[in-house]
Amino acid sequence: MLTARSAFEAHLYMDLHPCECGSGDFDRQHRLEQHGDDLVAVYEGACRQCGTTRRFVFRMAEEVPPPPPAFGGPEPSQIIDPGEFAGVALRLSESVGVRLLNTPESEKYKLRDAMAYIVAAFEEVPKFIPPGEDAVPADAFTSEAGKARYRREPRDFERDILEMNIRDARAVLADIDEAGAPPFGTAPTD
Repeated sequence: MLTARSAFEAHLYMDLHPCECGSGDFDRQHRLEQHGDDLVAVYEGACRQCGTTRRFVFRMAEEVPPPPPAFGGPEPSQIIDPGEFAGVALRLSESVGVRLLNTPESEKYKLRDAMAYIVAAFEEVPKFIPPGEDAVPADAFTSEAGKARYRREPRDFERDILEMNIRDARAVLADIDEAGAPPFGTAPTD
């Protein structure tokens, strides 16, 4: 059974594992069950494209999860590899970066949640670096996508590059926060 450190991590795992038809979109119905000493989260629903019933079952980690958008505590994920986290962070960074360039200063707050998610994804990658090492080892990559990303750009998983990515993402998030939210009482237009 898969072990998820948080609901955010479980949702990302499901997003990274689309239906056989290729669609990742399904109506996720969620319930919690007690299986012995384990709290288990069950997600089920029909694929919106082909109708196939999809089902994911996660044993939830015993530790209280950090608040969203964090995916988990200090230990690395057992279900998402560092290449997958890096891929998510980089894809979203490109998209959000373009949107930030085309968004007036007064509306950048609308992209805050997406940028915080990017920071959280980048922060997951260094958790795979063993103590005393300076890079994520090749055997930490367990998914095909993660292995492919590592083969293409192994230097991207060195500590100094990872720390730079985190620092840069946090700086963008700080800029969004500095731009500020709308005045109190002003409803967002999203």
